[in-house]
Amino acid sequence: MRILFLGDVMGRAGRQAVIDNLARLRAEWRLDFVIVNAENASAGRGITGKHAAQLLEAGADMLTLGDHAFDQKDMLSFIESEPRVLRPLNYAREAPGSGARVFTTVGGRKVLVLQALGQVFMSRCYDNPFPIVDQVLKAHPLGAAVDAIVLDIHAEATSEKMGMGHWCDGRASLVVGTHTHVPTADTMIFPKGTAYQSDAGMCGDYNSVIGMTPLEPVRRFVTGMVHGRFEPAREEATLSGVLVETEDATGLARAVHPVRLGGCLSEALPPLKD
Repeated sequence: MRILFLGDVMGRAGRQAVIDNLARLRAEWRLDFVIVNAENASAGRGITGKHAAQLLEAGADMLTLGDHAFDQKDMLSFIESEPRVLRPLNYAREAPGSGARVFTTVGGRKVLVLQALGQVFMSRCYDNPFPIVDQVLKAHPLGAAVDAIVLDIHAEATSEKMGMGHWCDGRASLVVGTHTHVPTADTMIFPKGTAYQSDAGMCGDYNSVIGMTPLEPVRRFVTGMVHGRFEPAREEATLSGVLVETEDATGLARAVHPVRLGGCLSEALPPLKD
């Protein structure tokens, strides 16, 4: 199975890049399932129901969110009516929606997608993600109950993300980090067969400060004072993410490739096996 994971969609530029390219990539790469982290898709803070619907219509099979899951208030109701949108498992016990769900591909294969928030250096103290993820994985054994498992670990610290990757090794197809908006150069397959990358990066304009036009962030770093609002950068976006190819029998990874298309970080297309 070929599964594409796209990192944090950042503002209008990121949305447009997904809308313009995803259908073509699905056909050219013969993708079975597409996951998009969309928690910054609406002006860089959260996502509206309208923008979520646009990304799903563009070819995403489902969307994950993050710590900004409900910054746009209409997501509180939208997520209850749209099962293809997941918020983090450990966001809050009272939060609407779900943090894990099994999806069925057009070909009939079952993909479990789950998302968790890290604790280290995050703005709020979320519940420990490790036992919560463990509970979900034990209930959905890879290669038996489901054909593939993808975990989006939305966290600040690379050490915490790596710890989660090793914790899930042999039990998930792909563990991929989101949140920092910067793609990491550590794409690998762990010894027991789980593909991993510390951060998928963002789908957005990289001529920016993690997706925002540089002027205001730089002024705040230099002066220590707030001068104005952050504004999302709007030039050509780079699609950033991870493509994993899984073994049919086990659901474990047989190949994994970083994805960087368009904009400032564009590179060669990933090699795909027949």
